[in-house]
Amino acid sequence: MQSPESKESIHVPAPGRAQRVAWFAAGAVASFASLMLLGPAVASPARQETAVVRPVPMGASGMSADSNNRMIAVTGVDITGQSVLYVIDSLNPHLAVYQASGGASGTQNIKLVAARRIDLDLQLDGFNDKTTLDGRPLPYKELEARFDSEVDER
Repeated sequence: MQSPESKESIHVPAPGRAQRVAWFAAGAVASFASLMLLGPAVASPARQETAVVRPVPMGASGMSADSNNRMIAVTGVDITGQSVLYVIDSLNPHLAVYQASGGASGTQNIKLVAARRIDLDLQLDGFNDKTTLDGRPLPYKELEARFDSEVDER
């Protein structure tokens, strides 16, 4: 019999595939953002006389990204020239897309373009996948079998 002071073990289930994909996506966006932030720092002189606060730099495409341990935000410009913000909640997998326009005070606005829960999307093996091999479609299951057979041969 256990004493009242002893702790019972708690079983924590392993994260699902959707959560692993969400964390991978968060890591990829964070890596991209880090590269964008470190690029100017690496290129700047090592010694600076004054401390300068710099804004988050934008890439050539006018996009930037940032994240924390839950949310990922990516900005960019769509084909019409409007500013776009993608917000991804990686813990409760949702995606929201906003569009902002500037100009005169009467034309300035921000609107929600689209939003959806993406946890089921992240469970798909493929959707609109154009991967081919020797001119024929290469579905995910066949690609997975090829990788497994290569690992088994080693």
